[in-house]
Amino acid sequence: MTACTVIGLGEAGATYAAALVAAGHTVTGFDPVAPATPVGVIRANTAGEACVGADIVLVLTGAAAARSVAAECLPVLPAGSTYADFTSSSPSVMSELGQSAGHALFADVAILGPIPTQGAKTPLMVSGPGSQTVAGLLAPLGADVEIADGEPGAAMAHKLLRSVFMKGLASVVVEAVTAGQAAGLEDWIRGQIARQLAGDGQAVIDRLLTGTAKHASRRSKEMQDTAAYLTADLKVPAEMTTASASALVRMAGQPVEAAAALR
Repeated sequence: MTACTVIGLGEAGATYAAALVAAGHTVTGFDPVAPATPVGVIRANTAGEACVGADIVLVLTGAAAARSVAAECLPVLPAGSTYADFTSSSPSVMSELGQSAGHALFADVAILGPIPTQGAKTPLMVSGPGSQTVAGLLAPLGADVEIADGEPGAAMAHKLLRSVFMKGLASVVVEAVTAGQAAGLEDWIRGQIARQLAGDGQAVIDRLLTGTAKHASRRSKEMQDTAAYLTADLKVPAEMTTASASALVRMAGQPVEAAAALR
């Protein structure tokens, strides 16, 4: 049985806290605003109080609180305990916190999937001295925990690179389907998107890398026209389309004035 502390009892924190209780661990939690406490979790009055005597601390707050939570929690942790930061802080902040961990083993933990649908089984990537402890605690809950080479910040660097694609893709899909709805062609555009996402992913990547640069000049004009169609005719947002047009102008090496005209 491990003495676990969960800082942040929102959706993600409550999910991990409940799963750890179900696995037989002792769980203490702290959150200044969350109204509910998962069954079996002992709720502390402060973050520091919650960390006294903990074997491992899981921090699931917003990134803005990462430094202040660490400043309150790290000094009270027993030697050899593990401090696992799950916040979406930048790699540089994770590195900074890792250097200030003192006698605790710091772990930078990147969540690589949607916790609302996958729960405590959501895949994770972890880096830093506390990686093995985190994997030993969470892998038995069903999580696929990958340990990244490197110091604290390495896991988050991987996640942010993934976010370029995942969050960008999500925004493009939302924009395309919204435009399809406005044009009365939602089913058709959904089918187009589904076909592009299926099949040989590596081949699609190679095709996009090669074709985008090769045809950037022609495609930049097409995307400018597409943005105008979305905003003027369909009356829907076109941020992603406009950004694509600007990127294609850059790749094509067109004059700065052409890119400025897209704004």
